[in-house]
Amino acid sequence: MMMRRFGLIGAAALLAAAGAAPLLAGSGPSDAEIAHIAYTAGALDVTAAKQALAKSHNAAVRSFAEVMVRDHEAVNGQALALVKKLGVTPVDNATSQALAKQASATLDRLDKLNGAAFDRAYVQNEAAYHQAVNGALRSTLIPSADNGELKSLLETGLTLFGEHQMHAEQLARKL
Repeated sequence: MMMRRFGLIGAAALLAAAGAAPLLAGSGPSDAEIAHIAYTAGALDVTAAKQALAKSHNAAVRSFAEVMVRDHEAVNGQALALVKKLGVTPVDNATSQALAKQASATLDRLDKLNGAAFDRAYVQNEAAYHQAVNGALRSTLIPSADNGELKSLLETGLTLFGEHQMHAEQLARKL
C-alpha cells in the first residue's frame, strides 16, 4: 500500500519534472503552448474524475470527482472561449504530451484497483497531480504568459486548483 502511494506521488513528481524541463530550456512556452498545456491538464483531470465516478461507491470520493468534472470543464470552456476570442490556435508540445502519457499510465494503474484501494489511490493521485500542476502554473505558465487575459485565467485556475489540492489532501487523510 505504501509503495503504491509513493509510486503515485513519485509519478506526479516525475510528471512535474518532465513537464517543466522543456519549458525551462528556452525563454518559456508561448501563449499557444500554455493554452494547450492548461487545457490538456484540465481535460486529463476530467477523464480521471469520470473514471472515479464509474468505479467508486464512496460518497465523498464521488462528490470530489463531480467537483473535478464541473470545475475543470468550466475552466476549459473559458480557455476555449478565450483562445477563440484571441484567434490563437493551441499548440501541442512536449509538456502536453508528457502529461497525456503519464495520465494514461495512471488511468491504467487505477483501473486495476477496486473499492477502498481505488478510492485511496485516486484521491492520493489527485492531490499529487494538483500539486504538480499548481507548481507548473506558479513557476512557469503564469510567468511565461504574455497575454493579460490568459495570465488572468491561469491565476484564477491556480486559485481554484489550489482548493482542489487541499480538498484532495483532506480527503486522502480520511480514507
